[in-house]
Amino acid sequence: MVKRTRKEAARLDEAARAGWLYYCAGNTQDEIAHKLGVSRPTAQRLVSAAVSEGLVKVRLDHPITRCMELGRAICEKYGLANCDVVPTDPSAPEAMFGMAQAAANYLERTLQSTDPKIIALGTGRAMRAMVDEIGRIDGSHHKIVSLVGTIAHDGAASFYDAVTDLADRTRAPHYPLPIPVIIEDPKMRERMQKQPPMDNILKLAREADIRFMGVGHLGDDAPLHIDGFISKDELTSLRDSGAIGEVISWSFDQDGNILDHPVNNCVTSAPACQPATNTIAVAKGAKKVAAIRGAMRGKLISTLITDEATAESLLR
Repeated sequence: MVKRTRKEAARLDEAARAGWLYYCAGNTQDEIAHKLGVSRPTAQRLVSAAVSEGLVKVRLDHPITRCMELGRAICEKYGLANCDVVPTDPSAPEAMFGMAQAAANYLERTLQSTDPKIIALGTGRAMRAMVDEIGRIDGSHHKIVSLVGTIAHDGAASFYDAVTDLADRTRAPHYPLPIPVIIEDPKMRERMQKQPPMDNILKLAREADIRFMGVGHLGDDAPLHIDGFISKDELTSLRDSGAIGEVISWSFDQDGNILDHPVNNCVTSAPACQPATNTIAVAKGAKKVAAIRGAMRGKLISTLITDEATAESLLR
């Protein structure tokens, strides 16, 4: 055992007192400073020292503790920057509420920035649920851009487009991608993307400061198929080629590699960045576990927001 000087021992005594007052007695740092006869910065340093020296061991007795542990484990296993895990509601496993709130926290922090930001959004239930949690806020100095086409083959608007809704809540200029998600001819896609204002919208999407997207599975009820963007035969062909999921309509395999496939050659979405930075995926559910795992392996996302049940499956 290392012998401490009297000065060091006295400092630890003070740190222990500060730690007890803060964590056990519930005093504020101002109150601790007054009781110990020190300045507030000194009180703050003493409280920090109580933790760093191992004098205080905090145990959080709350269900959210397990969620935080799962998030940390996922970050370590898959190399994510962040992972927010929300409790699973056994009575409503498909509910988006908790996950949408967690995603909205990231979005609100960006909207509250005084510096102009480019905020890019995908489509889907998770994106709509996230935007529904945002109140009215002045974000007129930001730009909101779509990462994926906002119309179907017949010209109908996407039901789950969140860009217009967010723009209405923030008064920010918005840039929807007025093009079908998937078109039939790769050459036509190239020509369309080079036309103004399409080229400007895609440029904004590439330069986005933060991106929000869902993760789609490619089961029989895959959203790309159910929503009419690809046929049953195309879905089967993707799966036969190793596809297990998609982000902003780009299909990828179990390692997160974007496939060289005729369907992907016709996707009009903004490119999927690899490795992704400031790219937040909001996704959960047993059907999506393989797809989420692949997206993390391939560095298609940098932050994951999911629920407890999905997180446990991702770690198994």
